[in-house]
Amino acid sequence: MQQEFAETLALRALAWLAGNEELLPVFLGASGASEADLRARAAEPEFLGSVLDFLLMDDAWIIAASDAQDIPYDSLMRARALLPGGEAVHWT
Repeated sequence: MQQEFAETLALRALAWLAGNEELLPVFLGASGASEADLRARAAEPEFLGSVLDFLLMDDAWIIAASDAQDIPYDSLMRARALLPGGEAVHWT
């Protein structure tokens, strides 16, 4: 997977999140973002990474977003790894 494709998957996940009336307010509250921020920052890889970070907190959210996009369940996790801040942390 390349970073451009990762950004595309994350943007599609953002579109799914924006259309989810129950989950969108949770994301906005947790991130401090506004609906205007969603539009203004949708092209920023760092912001897209925060969207994927949020979705990756709950398996049910990943399953729903992946099913809606018809992608494998690990795709959003792999996409996150390619966006800024998604590098694996080595604590040793």
